[in-house]
Amino acid sequence: MAKTFNAEILSNEEVAEKIFRLTVDAPELAEISRAGQFVQVKISDEFTLRRPLGIASTANGKIKIFYRSVGRGTEKLSARRAGENLNILGALGNGYTPRDGKILLVGGGMGLAPLLCAAEQFSADILIGGRTKDEVIFWQEEFRPHVEKISVTTDDGSYAKKGFVIDLLPEILSTRNYSAIYTCGPEIMMRGVAKFAAEKNLPCEVSFEKRMACGLGACLSCSIDTSDGRRKVCKDGPIFDARKVFDYAYDNQKN
Repeated sequence: MAKTFNAEILSNEEVAEKIFRLTVDAPELAEISRAGQFVQVKISDEFTLRRPLGIASTANGKIKIFYRSVGRGTEKLSARRAGENLNILGALGNGYTPRDGKILLVGGGMGLAPLLCAAEQFSADILIGGRTKDEVIFWQEEFRPHVEKISVTTDDGSYAKKGFVIDLLPEILSTRNYSAIYTCGPEIMMRGVAKFAAEKNLPCEVSFEKRMACGLGACLSCSIDTSDGRRKVCKDGPIFDARKVFDYAYDNQKN
């Protein structure tokens, strides 16, 4: 059952251009949260709707959240300072499935946030994708204490391997056995990851991001089509079995 918390802001720092790391003191919320879940944050009385933000860490009773400042709401959030209280509704949605063995995490851009929480809670390696060096360096440092192996791609080739995560994925899957792949990022990236997972007959779970209002399943604004019918990202997700949302990626198994 989701609850509201008045959490003290411990820090709210810009870690890359327009990308912020928000840390709040919320031990009870941290205790009940699972990797893959999210929260709804009340920015201020100026905004009617809360903002959905993925949980990136629950370590030591603190909730860590990453967000990009892209509009009035997140710009206002970026101005909040340490010592202020933030009203948070959570934890919401489902989470990634705990599994035995090592999991491969594959993320791009801000989709890396919920995967960081998964890296804390599961045995995992990470494949990080970003547009530039500045967009991946801080993620690499965040993941370093929690994973055994880090692989990185950049769109412009300014750091590590030039290209997309999809370009490096076949090589990684050929060198190590994984129990599953968990992915979050642009939908086109997740589709590609799901296809490779299907070829290796690996379970694959994807984290969907949709605009949402209530976050509780009442407004239906975040509904998507799945093989089980219409489902709500906020309540039935945000984590879904890739086979139920990307059926075409599994066609090769049916032939």
